Amino acid sequence: MDFQLKTLSLAQAATEKTDALIVLLPRDAALEGGDALAGLLRDAWQAGDIGERTGRLLAFYKPAGVSASRLWAVHAGDLRAADVRTAVLAAVQAANASKSRRVLLVAAGALDAAALRAAVTAAADASYVYTTTRTKTEPRAIRQLTLGVPDAKALQPALETAVATVRGVEFAKEWANRPGNHCTPTMLAEAARSLAKAPRVRCEVLGPKEVAALRMGAFMAVAQGSAEPLRFIVLRYQGAAKDAAPQVLVGKGITFDTGGVSLKPAAEMDEMKFDMGGAASVLGVFRALGELQPALNVIGLIPACENMNDGRALKPGDVVTSMNGQTIEVLNTDAEGRLILCDALEYAKRFKPAAVVDIATLTGACVIALGGVRSGLFSTDDALAQALQAAGEAALDRCWRLPLDEEYGEGLKTNFADVANVAGRAGGAITAAKFLQRFTADLRWAHLDIAGTAWKSGAAKGATGRPVGLLLQYLLDQGAPAGTGKPARAARKSAAAGAPAAGKGGRTARRA
Repeated sequence: MDFQLKTLSLAQAATEKTDALIVLLPRDAALEGGDALAGLLRDAWQAGDIGERTGRLLAFYKPAGVSASRLWAVHAGDLRAADVRTAVLAAVQAANASKSRRVLLVAAGALDAAALRAAVTAAADASYVYTTTRTKTEPRAIRQLTLGVPDAKALQPALETAVATVRGVEFAKEWANRPGNHCTPTMLAEAARSLAKAPRVRCEVLGPKEVAALRMGAFMAVAQGSAEPLRFIVLRYQGAAKDAAPQVLVGKGITFDTGGVSLKPAAEMDEMKFDMGGAASVLGVFRALGELQPALNVIGLIPACENMNDGRALKPGDVVTSMNGQTIEVLNTDAEGRLILCDALEYAKRFKPAAVVDIATLTGACVIALGGVRSGLFSTDDALAQALQAAGEAALDRCWRLPLDEEYGEGLKTNFADVANVAGRAGGAITAAKFLQRFTADLRWAHLDIAGTAWKSGAAKGATGRPVGLLLQYLLDQGAPAGTGKPARAARKSAAAGAPAAGKGGRTARRA
């Protein structure tokens, strides 16, 4: 989808040539103009047809005085970012269903930068269609979304950030949605390599021999039951000085999870293709970083493998040795994510990071605790936790901090190793985090459990792309503003060659 900003008033929007016009109406909308569109909306509002619920739609077909054949007026609350997201999701779903190709969106009031970003990401989310392994499906109908605002130039930076976020989210969705046979560890590594085409992004992929040389015994133990070879992916984005401490993101990359010998129930096991949602989010963030070129350094680490069964598979009661030398009794082979992450967290220490954030679809217990609304947040550093929580609020990709009291670690004690990999059902998301905490000595560390937020089930089954928005916002908050990294000459040439032409009176369109 192409996104474009254009300086337009509500009256001017009515005369624009477009297939569909969406008007966001705040509850305090000033509809005092004498033009046809203002009069139409004023009459509908006064009649109560718009209602009082944010996201309520009123549709018009070929309204008098409006160039667009379809018009949707939608209640947009107070035009806060969350209200705008709700309104745009509803309206763009309707516009996409009507097969409208060009859509103009305008508000009867001023959109700030946060609301504009919410509008762009919501529009992309509402119209997203997965097509890779489907032979009979229609792609998103909407080809261009123009946002009419009072001052396009002032909001252009917000548009660029929003479009980069959309690209990152959709990259994460693409790889998380792919079935396990279309997203093996090797394929995931190739997806990571493709990101290295962007300026300042590099990718290194380690195979079984290199991982064995590093003595990542926990990671290798999970992978040993699969015919697919493991991959350890190392992504680097350098937008600041080489000696600037990087932010490190560690994403769980279980490309399919049977549970191993501790086999999962058959029902809904297909959804275990989403168990690499943490890895997908890291890839999505790097996709956006390559676009925005912010002035900071970021490392992405992805341990990728399958959790499968054969005669070599890890067994309950086996004891494995992690990269840092701790021995682990594996009481449940379905608690495999923490086993691959602990070795990746140890590897992260070599970068002397400013902070480390791991992202994982780790526990069903987190789904019970928080549902699909907020991701679980755990951290040993209050400032880091607050930064992540603030970023989530700003990006509308929210998380909630859970405790790490020492008492929660008691259940991980065992007579046969330094630590067990599970501690029973009670507080399962917390005890999983306590396990990971053992491998984060001397790190500013946080853990995001996205088991409830990385995908949706039921009729809307599919990846959400979360928490790309949260992570990207957090990183941008840590570095200089996006764009100050001064993209390399090759990037500038590429951008110049591939940039769509600016619309009449508008800013340059961006493609996502």
